[in-house]
Amino acid sequence: MAPKREKEAIPVVELDSDDDNGAGVGAPNQNNNASSTGAPPQATSQPQQQPLAPNCQTLDSRSFWKAGDYAVGPTARPYISQGQLEHARVHPKFLHSNATSHKWAFGAIAELLDNAVDEVQNGATFVRVDKIDVVKDNSPALLFQDDGGGMDPEGMRKCMSLGYSTKKANTTIGQYGNGFKTSTMRLGADVIVFSRAIRAGKATQSVGLLSYTFLRRTGQDDVIVPMIDFDISGNWVEPITYGSQDDWTSNLKTILEWSPFASKEDLMLQFEEIGAHGTRIVIYNLWLNDEGIYELSFDDDDEDIRLRDEAAGGKSTKIQQKIQSHISYRMRYSLRAYASILYLRTFTNFKIVLRGKPIQQYHIKDDLKYLEVKTYRPQITTLNEVIVETTIGFIKEAPDLGVTGFNLYHKNRLIRPFWKVTADGSSKGNGVVGILEANFIEPAHDKQDFERSSLFFRLETRLKQMVNEYWKTNCHFVGYQPIGARNLQKDQTFKPSVGVTPKDMHLDQTMAGLSANVLQNDSRTKSSEVVMSADNREPMSVDEICEENIQLFMRCEAQVQKETELRQTIENLEKELEMAKRKSAQLASYLETKRKQKIMKQPTETV
Repeated sequence: MAPKREKEAIPVVELDSDDDNGAGVGAPNQNNNASSTGAPPQATSQPQQQPLAPNCQTLDSRSFWKAGDYAVGPTARPYISQGQLEHARVHPKFLHSNATSHKWAFGAIAELLDNAVDEVQNGATFVRVDKIDVVKDNSPALLFQDDGGGMDPEGMRKCMSLGYSTKKANTTIGQYGNGFKTSTMRLGADVIVFSRAIRAGKATQSVGLLSYTFLRRTGQDDVIVPMIDFDISGNWVEPITYGSQDDWTSNLKTILEWSPFASKEDLMLQFEEIGAHGTRIVIYNLWLNDEGIYELSFDDDDEDIRLRDEAAGGKSTKIQQKIQSHISYRMRYSLRAYASILYLRTFTNFKIVLRGKPIQQYHIKDDLKYLEVKTYRPQITTLNEVIVETTIGFIKEAPDLGVTGFNLYHKNRLIRPFWKVTADGSSKGNGVVGILEANFIEPAHDKQDFERSSLFFRLETRLKQMVNEYWKTNCHFVGYQPIGARNLQKDQTFKPSVGVTPKDMHLDQTMAGLSANVLQNDSRTKSSEVVMSADNREPMSVDEICEENIQLFMRCEAQVQKETELRQTIENLEKELEMAKRKSAQLASYLETKRKQKIMKQPTETV
């Protein structure tokens, strides 16, 4: 796309206000120019407030978990125009507390990858994740860029607001309208967004700045988001103004002062990186760990982004090295490893490019042996049954590595990796790994776990049962002995039958000889053997108790399901009975009418 030239005669203006739709500084006015898809929301009118001169362009604490520890002073009552209602405001501190839902930095990155993946339906073919350097202070920044449909001015304002989501399709991952804010604020204190879009034949480009640093340093008590828009439909880049030109100019000045870009020309160059349509996100003032070092490491691997606090250091044994080389461990600190298993199905015309190199999708089931596919039918409603297929098998390193657990996906996205459902301290299930897509349960807001619903607990019980069933029939393939066989061997070796005394036994006596001795005993001996076996019964192991508990739970679930079905059947029969009664009453009424008509006709015929 050829670069657009800006008209020299048009002065630059800026947005500056806060409205209840989160439109940011200088919200649009419906009486002015708007995009063909509709003008962005109207703002609350109030006198313009000039930001305070900053003493420093960074926060007091650059550690994420300490950045929200500050006292909130008294807030000024906002100016309300006559005839307008007051609206609830969002304090800047909420941006930080809202972002704490992401305990893990890679979970925040996954949210931004999800947004790009959702753009596949709008033609996106790639998402680029990279590190760039901020020229102002030579600090690192995190870049996300895709070639999707982009956002028009209204879409940009909804992106910067809380709770808006235009993703209504069943295939999209995002749904709450909160992921962008929580994820960007979890990775860095500030983010600037560039987006180009074409809606109804009108091409626009927009810039939005969500800066925790700006809000803190200027003492704001409401979330102010400077934004500017341009119309690029023609040969010239024309600023879109919704209020006054001074508002537009003020927004541009704020963006240049608090963003990594020092001039308007630098801002315009970012759009040339995007192309005809797409979105470019730059997260800067990245958070530090408790040691004052960047939480994200860009230096350990030029083709990866790593979590500094999660990577193993120092010398390790061969076993530890094997564990650390497995995907279940590497995904904790390597973004390339985590992103490789983040999506269940292979993309056809889309790729994730991390630091210049595309990520190869890794399918966990390809590294499993002795595969089995088991089905689970969660009872969501009596009329809507879902069939979930679970692939289960041993990892190829079994039994040397004790990696175990189920990888639960939701709408193609990994939510809970290597979830261990077996009891701790038990060898049962070692090396058993499963994969399933659980679209019938809802993920938590951070998409790193599931909501604790009854459906979730039933699934957990069924997965435990799957492990037990698979272990019974396959554990001998990797060198384990089934518990039942182990107990049987122990009984046969160390429990001689009644009637066989120690002096009758020889060191070389075989099990066949013992069997012959048993057959020679009378019925009295046989009956006492049963009693002795019952008296000498060993206590059940933890695994056996767990298995029996699972079996009882499943039987209870089956009875509950049957009871529900019976109740539904009773309701249906009662409805049918009611309909039959109504029909019977109608027929009786009809017959009574006929009988009366016949009686009335008889005197007439007699006459």
